[in-house]
Amino acid sequence: MRPKVLYRAVATALTALLAATAGGPASAVPVPEGDQAEAAVLAPATFVHPGVGSSRAQLDFMRSKVLANAQPWKAAYDQMMASKYAQLSRVPRPRAVVECGPYSNPNNGCTDEREDAIAAYTLSLAWYVTRDNRYASKAIELMDAWSNTIRDHTNSNAPLQTAWSASSWPKAAEIMKHVYGNWPNSGRFGTMLRNVYVPEIFNGSNSNGNWELSMIEALQGIGVFLEDKPIYDKAIALYRNRVPAFVYLSSDGALPRTKPGDGRDTRDEIIGYWHGQTTFVTGLTQETCRDFTHTGYGISAISHVLETSRIQGIDLYPEFGERLRQALGFQSRWERNLEPVPSWLCKGTLHRGLGPITEVGFNAMSFRLGHAMANTQALTESRRPAGSNNLFVAWETLTHASNPS
Repeated sequence: MRPKVLYRAVATALTALLAATAGGPASAVPVPEGDQAEAAVLAPATFVHPGVGSSRAQLDFMRSKVLANAQPWKAAYDQMMASKYAQLSRVPRPRAVVECGPYSNPNNGCTDEREDAIAAYTLSLAWYVTRDNRYASKAIELMDAWSNTIRDHTNSNAPLQTAWSASSWPKAAEIMKHVYGNWPNSGRFGTMLRNVYVPEIFNGSNSNGNWELSMIEALQGIGVFLEDKPIYDKAIALYRNRVPAFVYLSSDGALPRTKPGDGRDTRDEIIGYWHGQTTFVTGLTQETCRDFTHTGYGISAISHVLETSRIQGIDLYPEFGERLRQALGFQSRWERNLEPVPSWLCKGTLHRGLGPITEVGFNAMSFRLGHAMANTQALTESRRPAGSNNLFVAWETLTHASNPS
C-alpha cells in the first residue's frame, strides 16, 4: 500500500475510533516525538475562527487603518490591490496532479497552485477591507476550482509544494467560511485539504529545516480549519523538535541541537548539515550558510506557527520566542550589509536575500512583547511595505505592522 493511501486509511480509522470512544467528535491525541515528548501541547479545546495567521481582531485593526488612510497600512493595501493576485479577472488553473521536481523542474502546475492559493488569500483580505462581495466570490471560485480537481502531488518537491500551497489556502478559507459565510462548497474544500494535502506533509521531513517548518505551518493551519485536534497536535509535536534544531542558542552547547531520529549524530554530520559552519553563535540557523532566502522561509514559518498558536489560546512565544527573536536579529544584521563578513561566518561569504518575512516576528517580539530588536526594526521599516515572495508569504505589513491585537 502506498504511504499516502496508508495514511488515509489509518486517519479514517483513528477518527472513527476516537469518535466511538469519546461519544462524539474526535478529541485531541498528542503525538509526542523524541526528547520533547513530555512537553507535548494539546490542541485548544475550542478552535478560534478566523484563526490562521491573523485573528478577527487583527483583521479588524488592519481594516480600520486602511479605511483611515493610515500608514504604512494604506501603502501596503494599495500594493496588494495593484498586484496580480487581487485581480477580479483571474482565471483559476487547477490540475488533477501537480508535479514539481527540484526547484520546480518540471513545473506542471506548481506555480499555478501556489499563486492561486496566494490569490485566494489576497482576495479574501480585499473583501475583508472593502466588503465588496466580488472579491469573496473570486476567492471562493479559486478554492472551489482546486477542490473539485486536484488529487495528488508528485515528484521530489511534492512535500514542499504541498506545504507552500497549504500554508495559504487555510488563511483564505478561514476568512471566507467564518466571516463571509456564503460558501456552499467549504466542506469539499476541507475534504481536499484532508485527503490531498495532509498525507504529503503529516510525517515531516529530514531535509533542510525550511521544508519541515513550512510543512508544520501548513499542517497547523489545516488542523485549525478542519478543527482536527490530532492534526493540530502533530504539527506542534513536529515543531517542538524542529525549531531548536533550526535556530542555535549558546545555551544549546558546543554544537547545535539535532532533530531526534534524523540520523545526524556526529560532529562532522552536524557541521555538514549546517552547510560547513564550524563556529556557532546565537541566532545562526541551519541554513544561514546556504543562503538567506531559504533561511527566511524557515524563520517565516516559525513566526507563523507561533502567531496561530497564540490566536488559538496556547501561547508558545515563552518557549520559542527567543529563538525567533535571535534568528531575526542575526539575519537582519547581516542582511543590512553594513559591515564586512568575518571569516568565521560562512567562510566570509553570505548569500543575502531574506525576503519579506520579518513583519510577523518583529510585531510579536518587539511591538507587542517589548524586546529590543534594532537590526530587525531597521530592516523591516526600510523595506515596507512587505509584499509577497510568491510562494507562501504575502502582505504582512498590511496584516501585522504595529498590530496590537
